[in-house]
Order: sequence, then C-alpha cells, then structure tokens
Amino acid sequence: MSFGGSLDLNDFERMETLGQGTYGKVYKVRSRRNGEIFALKKTLTSLEEEGVPACTLREISILRNLGHQNIVALRDVIISRKSIYLLFEFCDMDLHQFINSSPQLSFKEIKHILYQLFVGIYFCHSRRILHRDLKPNNVLINSQSFTVKLADFGLARAFQIPYKPYTTSVQTLWYRAPEILLGTDHYTLAIDMWSAGCIVAEILTKEPLFPGSNAVNMLYYIFRVLGTPTEETWTGVSRLKLYKANFPAWTQVPFSHLMPQMPVEAIDLLQKLLTLDPAKRLSSYDALKHVPST
Repeated sequence: MSFGGSLDLNDFERMETLGQGTYGKVYKVRSRRNGEIFALKKTLTSLEEEGVPACTLREISILRNLGHQNIVALRDVIISRKSIYLLFEFCDMDLHQFINSSPQLSFKEIKHILYQLFVGIYFCHSRRILHRDLKPNNVLINSQSFTVKLADFGLARAFQIPYKPYTTSVQTLWYRAPEILLGTDHYTLAIDMWSAGCIVAEILTKEPLFPGSNAVNMLYYIFRVLGTPTEETWTGVSRLKLYKANFPAWTQVPFSHLMPQMPVEAIDLLQKLLTLDPAKRLSSYDALKHVPST
C-alpha cells in the first residue's frame, strides 16, 4: 500500500545501493511500469517491533509541504509489513561526490551552486523548518540540469517563535554549530547557516574546514581559526553548559590568510556565515544577496 497511490515494492527493480545513514538505507531503483529512475529510502526501524519512527513521520510531513525545485521531491510512501519506504526523485550525485569528481570549478559555477543552496535553505526557513543536518552528502545535484536540491530531512523539524528547547543530538559533527557543541538547547535557524558556511568552505577548498574527531576537538578546530570566544565577542557564551573558562586562548586567523587565492566576496561570505555568535550570523535571506542569481 502507499499514501500517494497504488505503488508497492514489486513495482520497482533494485539497481544499486546509494548509501546508508543512521535512519535508513537508500537504493537506486527503476520503475517496472515506465522505466523511470528513483531513489528508494528504506527506514531501518522494524515496524513490527517499534512502530513508525517519529523521525520518519516528521520527514514525511515536512516534505509533503515543501514542494520546491531546490528541495528533493518525495514521490510516494510505501508501507510493507516490516518497513516504510520513501520514494524520491533521483539525482545522480551528492555535493560531496560532485566536489571530488569535478575539476576546479569556476567562480561562476560555485555561485550557481551556492545560490540554489541558499534558495533551498531560505524556502525551508521561511516556512519555519529547521533542517538540522546540512552537509555535502545531504545536498544533491542533478548533473545534467545542474540543479541543487536539499535532501535527508530525517532530523528536520518545524519550529515556533519564541524558540523552545530542542535536542542537541543534531547535525553531523564536522558541520555542527559551536552553540550546539557548547551545549545550548535554545538554538535558532543560525545552526543551519553555520553548516552552510562549512559547505561553502568545502566547495572552495575541496577539504572540510573543521574535521574534528569529537566535540571538544571540533571546538578547538573552530577556535584556532575564529578565536576563542569571550563575552566581548559572543554575549552569553560563558553561560552555555559546556563552556570552560580555561579553554586555550586562540586569536582569530583571517580567512584571507587561510585562503589567499579566493576572491574578496567569497571571503566576506565565509566570515559572515562562520560567525561564532549565532545572533550575528548571516541569515539565509541575506546570504542570497551575497550570491546573486547567475
């Protein structure tokens, strides 16, 4: 059975495994009806033992209401006796694969990618959706049309203002915002913009900017570049649960020193996205002004 039509698993031929995450395994499949290619995500939780996982229900609900060219389209939901399957439009690469398989991208191509990335994020944020797991693997690219699409909304959630406490078990480590690393549970849309800044840096250099091995190591990677925060640079930082007064005192290293080959506008965008104080971080709306459509 399916929520959207009469499809079942027998309607699809499994072609290859595309990837596996915490909450599901994704396959490339072909429709036996018309030959169309899709991505099929199988949730790893057993329906017989645990029922429908909350993250899956949330992902379905969010994607049903987020139709946009820069967000991966959920085509159908198929329920078998043991699992739930989410049927998505197919994109042939994620951003991580694209970065590593492409020759040096021109700045025009980079701007085109970033503009679409920020359009997708702004569309989510303007509809009060936090993604909470932005990273190159969760940004898909259709290489033929050069269309960028946000994907994997398994950790996404709708939010209300004023913000309520939320779980801190969000964001993949290398793209995790410093306020999350320091233990806040009252975070905002700014956590997505931190992840976006890390993605921008990775597109520019083809290397992760903060490849920490654990939360403390991540903070040290960040502080070595952006400087150790103080109350003068980040109001309220000393009240965060995991803040330590004896953190090593590093001073900020300008991005222009780290990436001397990058144009001024790229450095300016990075500095405004990768701002330690979330209240001063660039919003998705303002990020679009920095990367005009090409």
